[in-house]
Amino acid sequence: MIKKLLIANRGEIARRVMRTAHRMGIATVAVYSDADADAPHVREAGEAVHLGPAPAKDSYLRADLILKAAKDTGADAIHPGYGFLSENAAFARACAEAGVIFVGPSPESIEAMGLKDQAKKLMEAAGVPVTPGYHGEDQDPHLLANEAGRIGYPVLIKAVAGGGGKGMRKVDAAEDFLAALDSCKREASSSFGDDRVLIEKFITSPRHIEVQVFGDSRGRVVHFFERDCSLQRRHQKVLEEAPAPGMTPNVRAAMCSAAVQAAKAVDYVGAGTIEFIVDGSGPLREDGFYFMEMNTRLQVEHPVTEEVTGFDLVELQLRVAAGGSVPEQSEISLCGWAMEARLYAEDPATGFLPSIGKLERLSLPGTPVRVDTGVEEGGEVSLHYDPMIAKLITRGATREEAIEALIAGLDAPLVVHPVKTNAGFLRRCLDHADFRAGSVDTRFIDDRVEALAPSGPSVLSQAVAALAFTGGSNLNARPASDPWAANDGFRINTEAVIEVGLEQDDARVSALLSVDDHGVEARVGQTSLTLTAGKFDPSGRFTARLNGQAVNAIFELRNRAALVSVHGETQLIERFNPAASAEALEGGGAVKAPMPGKVLALPVSEGESVTKGQTLAVLEAMKMEHALTAPRDGVVEAVFVSQGAQVGDGDVLVTLADAE
Repeated sequence: MIKKLLIANRGEIARRVMRTAHRMGIATVAVYSDADADAPHVREAGEAVHLGPAPAKDSYLRADLILKAAKDTGADAIHPGYGFLSENAAFARACAEAGVIFVGPSPESIEAMGLKDQAKKLMEAAGVPVTPGYHGEDQDPHLLANEAGRIGYPVLIKAVAGGGGKGMRKVDAAEDFLAALDSCKREASSSFGDDRVLIEKFITSPRHIEVQVFGDSRGRVVHFFERDCSLQRRHQKVLEEAPAPGMTPNVRAAMCSAAVQAAKAVDYVGAGTIEFIVDGSGPLREDGFYFMEMNTRLQVEHPVTEEVTGFDLVELQLRVAAGGSVPEQSEISLCGWAMEARLYAEDPATGFLPSIGKLERLSLPGTPVRVDTGVEEGGEVSLHYDPMIAKLITRGATREEAIEALIAGLDAPLVVHPVKTNAGFLRRCLDHADFRAGSVDTRFIDDRVEALAPSGPSVLSQAVAALAFTGGSNLNARPASDPWAANDGFRINTEAVIEVGLEQDDARVSALLSVDDHGVEARVGQTSLTLTAGKFDPSGRFTARLNGQAVNAIFELRNRAALVSVHGETQLIERFNPAASAEALEGGGAVKAPMPGKVLALPVSEGESVTKGQTLAVLEAMKMEHALTAPRDGVVEAVFVSQGAQVGDGDVLVTLADAE
């Protein structure tokens, strides 16, 4: 058995691996960058080794420093987690040469599955179904464009060395192909150091279903059934569940058998995932799934498989790495349903731009929700790493029970401030009628984004803030004592009304609170909400019913502001100040950086005429590209930055003047 384990990772996966290692009696070693010196995973390890500066290339991607840390601390094994060096064959080989156990597959297996084009050729030879496409070596742009035309639009351009949705573009028409190819290759080069791509037919109504496989050194491979990861945004998973909705015994048997066959083709040892693109235009079919790629590591969404099979996959990783065996296939069975939501530091109201900074307030749900997180209140979401705050996992006897449990977890209520999160967006996804019905594919979010990620403020949050500002007495019937002494908006011959001015994100609105014997009607702008059976606790909790549904909120009064958390969203709402400037900010001429990042491209120059929506600059932040567009027609008045420059949140990049 492994005696001392170094975890070559950070955040929630480092803590997750440590949790199992400690239970197994294995000593642990953490590694950390300057940015993570005070992180929870560092404190929880038996020992911790500093690697270097915050950028991953100077710390978590430094294989030499990690191997030195293992040698200096006497660690006999390294668990790479996911991301960073987890699928780096050279690192796995270096571990073997240093006499350290790499908790993962062999370098040869990683290499076989690491390049998507070669992996697909290997799978074709092994009899595993693959998606029609071009996987050739010739990367001439015009040849690739011709191949896309031959395959037939829409097509998907994918980085050969890609993963996590990076270096991937869907193209609907021939005239858009070369621009998409250029962007895809640039992102692939930046993320993976390899700009080669392949092209695949884009499956209409595609679903993303993957199978968890496990192999051991005796040549045995088993599966732990499937997970559905179809709910995605920009090809990155948002919600995952196990088992897959609509799965039949015959399709499951065919898909899991193909996954085992794929793993055996590369003599796979350890935990891996075979990902399939599935035709979701109708009922699932035995001939309707295609190999997409293999992830030669533990997946972010592995907890849902643990919840429905009862196995600790990290424990099994450690036992197999030490020479142990996988269980018999007959010992692995499905029980119940599990859901996982990825809580990200991003703002759905601004197109899901990353949100970074200090977590001044952080409150996550407790039991029965399983919470895997790598941060804590007072910590910081750094621009250098993935913006995931936590994974929220629930289990139920049925899919509906798992959904309801996850919604309840998001309604705990969950509090995150001032960093923005996608919690409200996750709740709306879970509560959408189509999702509840199991009608999901990878376009689910794109087709419903306006409903799932509304751009305006939450009227419910504003109503709760107005009640908080007025002390909450409006929720109760008017006092039977002297009405003239009651400060509740009472008027003769009319309803009791209190008007509260609210200001949020430079916008102002009036909230009118009308009291009756049953509760309060809150009219915020043009929207009315009737809150009944309400209870307002001055200590900071509010409960009521809205349209028959329970509402649970937390509020915190801050001078002339209220921090309100309801339905997964935390918002700071200020009391309206009439003396404040009402100067409108819309239609301005300054294009500013919405977050810190690096300027990748500046496709315009001073004096150039531009139209509304035209790309003026491209930023790279949180490992993703973000195009900044013109807010209106005009002429480029000035360009304040150069390509390759690092910019801060709010820095002016380009200014526009009116067109003559």
